[in-house]
Amino acid sequence: MLPEVPFERFRVGSQFFVLTRKHALLVIRDRRLWRKFKLPCLNTDSCYPEEHYFPTLLSMEDPNGCSQYTLTRVNWTDSVGGHPRTYKAPEISADLIYSLRESNSSYSYLFARKFSPDCLDPLMEIADKVILKD
Repeated sequence: MLPEVPFERFRVGSQFFVLTRKHALLVIRDRRLWRKFKLPCLNTDSCYPEEHYFPTLLSMEDPNGCSQYTLTRVNWTDSVGGHPRTYKAPEISADLIYSLRESNSSYSYLFARKFSPDCLDPLMEIADKVILKD
């Protein structure tokens, strides 16, 4: 990654990101760092450069505008084929959201994966009162 990304500036990330408009524009405009991150990986079976590209770029370009932790809650209980547990529509409730938040360290916000597609309506029904409530 040198010289563009010194070791101490490299960040490890996850598969999901939420970007502000400002940060999305940084990503779209960047050509310098992405050239490094898109180089062929030594281990192609487990190489996901974008997982590390986004947090590295954003921490270098806007260090005060990024959180330095993940808000993603992944439940590996009952995982199937290397994929985390998938929540189904009948499981969606305020209690589920509260329990996911509690299990996510001390942070009160989270994006949990994975929810099946049929969860959209039940999640939207509780969005204002539970999910988006501070």
